[in-house]
Amino acid sequence: MATRSYGKLNKLQQELPESLLADAGWLEAHGYSSALRSQYVRAGWLDSPARRVYRRSRTPLTWQQVVVSLQTLLDLPLVVGGRTALEQLGYAHYLSAQMQEVHLYGPTRVPTWLNNLPLNVSFHWHNSLRLFPGDADALPEPNGVRVSTAGTHLPIGYSSKERAVLELLDELPDRESFHQVDALIEGLSDLSPRRAQTLLEACSSVKVKRLFLFFADRHRHAWRSRLDVSRLDLGSGKRVLAKGGKLDPTYHITVPFDLRVP
Repeated sequence: MATRSYGKLNKLQQELPESLLADAGWLEAHGYSSALRSQYVRAGWLDSPARRVYRRSRTPLTWQQVVVSLQTLLDLPLVVGGRTALEQLGYAHYLSAQMQEVHLYGPTRVPTWLNNLPLNVSFHWHNSLRLFPGDADALPEPNGVRVSTAGTHLPIGYSSKERAVLELLDELPDRESFHQVDALIEGLSDLSPRRAQTLLEACSSVKVKRLFLFFADRHRHAWRSRLDVSRLDLGSGKRVLAKGGKLDPTYHITVPFDLRVP
């Protein structure tokens, strides 16, 4: 019995990369019963940072390890997007000074145990089908940003900056600031017009598309002239986004008085 137990432990060391998280369902599917998991925790071979969640490490857990676990080990269709993607892609100086939230986008809900983990950040899941119905078929490929986990380089899937901006605009006006977003888009002179066009055509939010074009016009980026607005469904009617603001005559959205298109 002891030989079999140690044999399964050796197998676990091969199947579960150090520092990554596996939930009870994953371990059950790989042949590790509740009793065996409890034995491994008591012996110190597994750590359990939250109920029914396990990892092979005693080092402090990071949010990047959590995301890698979700995307690779648990094979969930999630990307890091919106504000978090822009922060990690180098635009944090336009946004918050300290990261406190990790925004995850995907067509399926995240595990309930995520916010029970001993971390100083909270995870926020966004149903990506609201903005991009095509996510039911496919998600963006990882953009090349990598995280080191126990000496192994594993990719984290992030939204591209073009997609992350649209995700951020979806948070206006309730959860994001017009002026922070304005400063961010002012610095995005290197957006890909081809990628932006594809995303705008795939985006189902009239509000997001109008806002994106408003800010693009305001900052006169070179890539703006290469967008074909005639291929975009911008809806009809007015959108009140800034109470007490002014109505932009081109996109029929209200914006703060001090934001204007030159």
